[in-house]
Amino acid sequence: MQTKILIADQYPIVNIGVSKVISEIDQNAKFLPLVRNGNELWNALKLSLPDILILELDFPDIFGIQTIKDIKKKFKNTKIIIFSYQPDEIYALSTIKAGASAYMPKTVDAATIQLAYTRVARGGIYLSESLTKQLNDRNFKNTHYNAFKNLSSREVEVLNLLSTGKRNKEIATSLDINEKTVSTYKTRLLKKLKANTVAELITQLRILKAG
Repeated sequence: MQTKILIADQYPIVNIGVSKVISEIDQNAKFLPLVRNGNELWNALKLSLPDILILELDFPDIFGIQTIKDIKKKFKNTKIIIFSYQPDEIYALSTIKAGASAYMPKTVDAATIQLAYTRVARGGIYLSESLTKQLNDRNFKNTHYNAFKNLSSREVEVLNLLSTGKRNKEIATSLDINEKTVSTYKTRLLKKLKANTVAELITQLRILKAG
C-alpha cells in the first residue's frame, strides 16, 4: 500500500536527504512536491491528503505548535513527524501533546529517522530513548522537568521564543497573538516556574536542556 509523504522544510536538501533515507526502507513511499511556505503547505494538505507530514516548526508562515493542532483538527488521518532544529525535550513533549506522532531533532542519524518513520507509519508514537528513560524514571519528578511539564503548549512556545531573545512584539507576530497576550503569558510563566525575572526563566530552561 502506497504511503503519501509531505515534507515541509525550508531547505530542499533536507527534503532530498529524508526522502532518500525513508525510500531505503519503504519502496511504496510516494513523496509529494516540495512546499516552501505555510500557504503551500495548507494547499498540499487539502489537495493531496498525505498520510504522513514531516514538518519543521520554524517553517515560514506557520505558527509552531498551534499549526500542529490546526492540522490535526482538519486532517485527522495525517500523522505528523516533527523534524526540527530545536533540540530540547520540553518542546518535544509539547508537540506530542498537540497531536504530533514523533519528534526528532535534526542531529539524529539515518537509522533514527527510519525507526521513527516506521513506528509512526504503523500508528505508533516515537520519542527518543533519553526522553523515554526520563519519563519512566521515578525520581525524575524531583528535577526541573516537574515544573515545566505542566506548562501549556502556548506557554512553552512563548518561553522558547523568549530564550532566543525575542521581544514581546516579535513573539506576538510569530505566534499571531497580540502583545498584551504575550505579557499575560510571561506573567503566568513567572508564577508557574517561581521565577522573579525573565532572565531567571531562561536560566531554568537552559538548566533543563543541559540536564
